[in-house]
Amino acid sequence: MEVPCAKDFHWQTLAPLSSPRVYCSLAEAGGQIFTIGGCDDAGNPMNTFEVLSPETNQWSSLAPMPSARAGVSVVALGKRIMVVGGVGENQTPLKVVEVYNIDEGKWKKKSSLREPSMGISITARDCRVYAAGGMGSDLRPHCFLQQYDMLKDIWVYLAPMPTPRYGATSFLRGSKIYVLGGRQSKYAVNAFEVFDIETRSWTKFPSIPNKRAYSRFLLSEGSLYSLGGLRQGGTYRRPKFTKTVDIFDMEQGGWMKTERSGCLKKRRADFVAGSINGRIVVAGGLGNQPEVLETAELYHPVKNRWESIDPMPTPRCTCASIVLKNRLYAIGGVNHGPSSAVEMLSLEET
Repeated sequence: MEVPCAKDFHWQTLAPLSSPRVYCSLAEAGGQIFTIGGCDDAGNPMNTFEVLSPETNQWSSLAPMPSARAGVSVVALGKRIMVVGGVGENQTPLKVVEVYNIDEGKWKKKSSLREPSMGISITARDCRVYAAGGMGSDLRPHCFLQQYDMLKDIWVYLAPMPTPRYGATSFLRGSKIYVLGGRQSKYAVNAFEVFDIETRSWTKFPSIPNKRAYSRFLLSEGSLYSLGGLRQGGTYRRPKFTKTVDIFDMEQGGWMKTERSGCLKKRRADFVAGSINGRIVVAGGLGNQPEVLETAELYHPVKNRWESIDPMPTPRCTCASIVLKNRLYAIGGVNHGPSSAVEMLSLEET
C-alpha cells in the first residue's frame, strides 16, 4: 500500500459550535457527527445536543438532553444514540441513561446504571452494550463490567474487571473487548485486560510498558499504539511530558521493542489522535511550553518515524475528536478557556 505524503494533509476550519465547551462527547451515526453535553465556560454541565453534517459542514441543534452533563460515555446503536453516566450539576457522577432516537427526534429515559459513574469505557455488539469501570460518587475506581440489553432494558453484572479504573480506552475486535490504561484517583494505570464476550471471562495481557496519564491509544492495521502522555512524578521525580510510543502487535500478542526513531517529535499529552489513510496523526495538546500546542505530526509506518504537518489552526488541548471517512475532526477543547473551534484534517484529493 502506498503511504500518502505528509505534505498532502491539510486542516480545514469548519463552522464553530454554537457555544464554547470542553468535555463534550461525540458519536457517529448515519454518516453524521453528534456532539453531546460538555462544560460551558463557567464550568456548568450542558444539555446541548448538536449534529454536524459532513456534506454541508454545518451544525444543527437537536432536542436537548433531558439531563445536563459532561464527560458522558456514548455509543451509537443503529439509529439510536445511548448516553451513559457522566458528571451532573454538583460535579458528582450520575447513573442516568438516556437514548436519542434519530428518526423520532426524541429522548427516552432507560434503566439506570446500578451505581452513579463517570469515565466508563463503553463498547457495543449485537444490540448489547458493555460498560467497563468508571468512578463512583466516593471517587473510587470501579471494577464493574455491566451489560445492557436493548430489547429488555436491563443492566446485568458480568465478571468484574481485574483492575478497577476509570477513563480507560476500550476497543471491540471480533468477540473481544480490549481495555487499556485509565486511572485510579489521580494516578495512571498501565493494565491491559481483555474480556471475551463468548466465554464471559477476562484475560490479563502484558502491561503497557510505560505508565503515563493523558496518553492516547489507537488501533490501526493490526497494532495497538500507546502514544505520548504525562509521566507522573514519584517521590523524587517531577512529572514529565513524554514522546514515548509503545506498539502492541495483536498477532504476536506482545509489545514490540521501540526504537528511538519511532518516538513522537514533540513531547505531548492530552492531544487529539486518529488514524487516517493508513497514517496515525497526533495534534495539539499540552507539552513543556507555557502555551497549549498547535503542532501536528504523522507516523510513517514503513520508515518508522514521525513527520511534521501543518499545525492545527486553533491550538487546543482536551479536544473531543472522531474519525469519519478518513477525516479527523477536532471539536471544542481548551485554549485559555473552553473553545468553540471545529477543525478537520484530511488528505487533499489530487
